[in-house]
Amino acid sequence: MTLEISLTRDPAHIRHGSNIGQPLTRTDGVLKVTGKARYAADNHPPGMLHAVIASSCIARGRVTSLDVAAAKRHPGVIDVMTPAHKPELAEDPDAKGNPFAFRMELLQSDEVRYANQAIAVVIAETLEAATEGAALLSPRYQVEIARVGLDAGEAYAPPVVGIGNPAEVRHGDIDAGMAAASKLTDATYETPAQYHNAMEPHAIVAVWDGDRLFIDTPSQGMGFAQMRVAGLFGISPANIHINSPFLGGGFGSKGLISGPQVLGIMAAKLTGRPVKLVLRRGQMYGPVGHRPPTRQRIRIGTDDAGALTAINHEARVTTSSFDDFYEPAADASHTLYASPAIRTAHEAVRVDTGTPLFMRAPGEATGSIVLESAIDEAAFACGIDPLEFRLKNYAEVEPTTGKPFSSKALRQCYARAAERFGWAGRPLQPKQMRDENGFLVGWGIGTATFPAIMFQGNARAVIRADGKGVMETGAHDMGQGAWTALAQISADSLGLEFDQLTFRSGSSDLPDAGIAGGSGHTATVGAAIHNAGDAAIAKLAELATTDERSPLFGAGNAGVVARAGRLHRRDDDARSESYAEILARAGVAEVEGSGTGAADAAAQSQYAMHAHGAVFAEVKVDPELGQIRATRMVGAFAAGRIINPLMVQSQLYGGMIWGLSFALHEEAVMDKRSGRILNANLAEYHVPVNADVPPMEVITVDEHDPHVNPLGIKGVGEIGITGSAGAIANAVFHATGIRVRNFPIKIEEVAMGLMS
Repeated sequence: MTLEISLTRDPAHIRHGSNIGQPLTRTDGVLKVTGKARYAADNHPPGMLHAVIASSCIARGRVTSLDVAAAKRHPGVIDVMTPAHKPELAEDPDAKGNPFAFRMELLQSDEVRYANQAIAVVIAETLEAATEGAALLSPRYQVEIARVGLDAGEAYAPPVVGIGNPAEVRHGDIDAGMAAASKLTDATYETPAQYHNAMEPHAIVAVWDGDRLFIDTPSQGMGFAQMRVAGLFGISPANIHINSPFLGGGFGSKGLISGPQVLGIMAAKLTGRPVKLVLRRGQMYGPVGHRPPTRQRIRIGTDDAGALTAINHEARVTTSSFDDFYEPAADASHTLYASPAIRTAHEAVRVDTGTPLFMRAPGEATGSIVLESAIDEAAFACGIDPLEFRLKNYAEVEPTTGKPFSSKALRQCYARAAERFGWAGRPLQPKQMRDENGFLVGWGIGTATFPAIMFQGNARAVIRADGKGVMETGAHDMGQGAWTALAQISADSLGLEFDQLTFRSGSSDLPDAGIAGGSGHTATVGAAIHNAGDAAIAKLAELATTDERSPLFGAGNAGVVARAGRLHRRDDDARSESYAEILARAGVAEVEGSGTGAADAAAQSQYAMHAHGAVFAEVKVDPELGQIRATRMVGAFAAGRIINPLMVQSQLYGGMIWGLSFALHEEAVMDKRSGRILNANLAEYHVPVNADVPPMEVITVDEHDPHVNPLGIKGVGEIGITGSAGAIANAVFHATGIRVRNFPIKIEEVAMGLMS
């Protein structure tokens, strides 16, 4: 099912002439709040079976036996898929055909590589029968000692970090910079493993029809999923139809199709019937990616005036025993502060977990909380206000490359957020402020940054005989409001009012929109839509300007402007004609245009492209218990052109909440004996709830960027995390005088520090 929305506007928000910049409410909002939005697991094709994964309870070893007979005897169980009984695949799931082809566990052997790995799949007429059948398998194991934690094995230098970034970067002479420093900050921080907890778990409904495959599944990248599934099953990507109109959150975990989803496809292949497979909440902890733990040592040198002389940021990260993804944590130090010498380096340790993957600002989140905390430590050592210290070391060009920024309004972000927060007059020394109840009060700052990323995406635009338009693109909306923003761009690109457009999305038979990740989806697909609209308008203009009967005849050199469903001469606005009139006279039913959005390699070689921001936070700490409560946050962000202020505000609030989560709440606790996660559920895996979130204010700073892409868009989905986590950590120090370097900051560490 392709999502098709005929768009309407709240009359209070109508501003004729431009759809971009209007605070329109979500086009899909009514569908969601009325329960009409159909998610993957809501689909029930005729004859559908239910599949349930049996997960390993050990982290390393092999399965020695499964009681398949007992499971099959259970009423309603149809089959049990095991390494000895499964459909054959056309390619090895451990093959690495491209940087995004991560290895997955598809019952290819009895080896267990991490806890919660799939070891069998039970397929039954009902979910209850499948669940009970899985419990009857009673697996036995040959157990090996699990390798757990950052010291589990010998560290090595990874070939790359992230997707293709060098593991070590050097700029200037680090040794000379450190030698020249009059003050040296040298601190080691640790961040924990964190796991995805989207409201909608990974799910799939798979239907085979000969060599054609129909899938309902949440996806942040349907094109990537098509190619991966096509390779695994030896069929053409054109024979795979993926339907993904609604996602209940993704945060990176649904960017690539995962092993459990492919197991659902295999189960449908094995039985010859439609199959639904939905992960239980506990099964999300392992096979669908996570953020790995890190240990980061950062050394910062400053001179007598507080100017940086060197930054040396080293990170140790974990990856799985069988694949290669390395969190680029130290890369956060490349872009923010002007230092004559900067070095970042990574080392890795293999452990027995699922492969870590992309998760909410991968690298930037883990690295920025460390960088921002260390910058505060350096400022305190110099006796300089943290905001003043950041301004003193403000980077006018990208420090490691020397490239000018395509745009940078960070100074304005500092100024506006500081004024709104009331930063002036903040005491430099910690433990100087208390509220009326005697709680310690602290104020902290964090600088936010995130690269302005673009992938590649496509769109198709149509202007119909009735003068209305259609825009088609296989875009993804995880709840961030992408479809609303993209529809606004669509209407502007076709010169139409918002309610004159039909927007189609959410299906793989539409033009491939690329991947929704890295805060680059709106920029990528928006550029494709912009170019598709331009192409359609150009065809329409050619029909009019070459027709002697048109009032626009001969306007080819002067050009035309598309506005409100009409073409106007640039040199004589009164001479115009409606789209419907042009098409009717030409006897043409419709005109179509295609467009692609992708990064401009020439511009990227000349400019550093980043969004920026500043977050100020207040916390209150009980001086006897050490309990921390965030009480106020203000963030100002400059992220290029704002398509929809309402959606952007929502995204920035979300990012700030995730930053709060990183600093105070979120941690996967690993049993070092077994390699199992002890809090693999939503009750004990703490993320902020309403009671934890303080009053927040978001300020968007106007920023024009002519280089980043044709529309001047930068992403906002992740930048809010990168300043907020550090701001909270620094506020805790300012309140208590205790610098906690292990995250999340725990009540016991603060309480013990206050007692000492």
